[in-house]
Amino acid sequence: MSHWLIKNALLANEGREWEGDLRIVGDRIERIGSGLTARPGEQVLDAHGRWLLPGMIDDQVHFREPGLIHKGDLASESAAAVAGGITTIMDMPNTIPPTLDAAALEDKYRRAAGRCRANFGFYLGASNDNLDAIRTLDPKTAPGIKVFMGASTGNMLVDDPDTLDAIFREAPTPIITHCEDTPTIDALQAEAKARFGDDVPVSMHPDIRSREACLKSSRLAVSLAKKHGTRLHVLHISTADELALFESGPLLDRDGRLRKRITAETCIHFLHFAREDYARLGNFIKCNPAIKDASDRDALIAALANDVIDVLATDHAPHTLEEKQRPYLNAPSGLPLVQDALLAALELVHQGKLGLATVVQKFAHAPAQLFDVAHRGFLREGHFADLVLVDPDASHVISRDRVLSKCGWSPFEGARFTSRIAATFVNGELAWDGERLVNLPLGRRLEFAR
Repeated sequence: MSHWLIKNALLANEGREWEGDLRIVGDRIERIGSGLTARPGEQVLDAHGRWLLPGMIDDQVHFREPGLIHKGDLASESAAAVAGGITTIMDMPNTIPPTLDAAALEDKYRRAAGRCRANFGFYLGASNDNLDAIRTLDPKTAPGIKVFMGASTGNMLVDDPDTLDAIFREAPTPIITHCEDTPTIDALQAEAKARFGDDVPVSMHPDIRSREACLKSSRLAVSLAKKHGTRLHVLHISTADELALFESGPLLDRDGRLRKRITAETCIHFLHFAREDYARLGNFIKCNPAIKDASDRDALIAALANDVIDVLATDHAPHTLEEKQRPYLNAPSGLPLVQDALLAALELVHQGKLGLATVVQKFAHAPAQLFDVAHRGFLREGHFADLVLVDPDASHVISRDRVLSKCGWSPFEGARFTSRIAATFVNGELAWDGERLVNLPLGRRLEFAR
């Protein structure tokens, strides 16, 4: 059984920051206080004023298993996650085969057991022909149902209006959506190919995967959710235009119940990159939806600060270097982000654009609240000891040689970050000591308090 005492930390949790100590016994936080004294046999970690945060919960990752494991797998990508202070992940269903029924869902949980270093939950995917699987889903087995309202792999684009309406009407869990209008994108890509042939420049990506395509699809999702009273979470908002669709204000009411039936998230890459970065990074920042203008980036940061956007995530989606170096039209979309996302978010704290409490709320508390994650996402006595210790004054440059994701690269290479992850604990055990992975994989299947 693990016994740890973390002393002299600056704890950040539920809108407060204070100096104190935290004791771990087994897999739980036993005590939070000040002046705690070490017990016999207890391991003591003196934080020396470094920041102690709840482990981050990333509600949107693509760890590529099964079927795409040349890009990443549950072991490699969860290793990168805990090195980045992410202790819980929720993985997407667009694998090969896609996760479209209970058997495929349970297969992924079996694959993760004993191999995943972070705690894990898996979404059930929607298609035009799996409505029965959606209706009969046990709500305790998945964080939600993923609906691609835009192009996806295989048969996971849900474009039949009657099926889409039925999914929003009958889903037994929250629905999460990828919102881009495929006909709009197809027409814009055809125009680009007519102009450039097969040599369409990557700089056209935000014009092809356009703001109009995002807004049209997001409007449809919100209208369906309002029609049926659906609990809807719209993923990776990338434009200022979409923000008017969402309500501002706190996530919970005074009684601790969810205030909002429709919530939104954005991703870390939309807060750091903009259109001008395509000239430097090309396909290495090609993702769907596309990174757009600097004005969108600034509006998204403000929307996080003002509680219009409720969650910050990664949409971690690794591809090999070879795949990313193909011509634009043949290069896949997606970025590996879990190892750098928290540090990138904290860079906005150092720049005065977001508060530390906001980052913790959006990247830890809110995902736990929105998806009913039991006993995680907070520094609370009795909760699982999923923790990240951050050194806020350990400036360093991101280099390729420290990337743990199987794809072997990061879009942040060459960037200087002010903070460093000093330690990550998962279920009470040290998983990352600031330099290397520690212990065997200790991630657990998530429990949902529904």
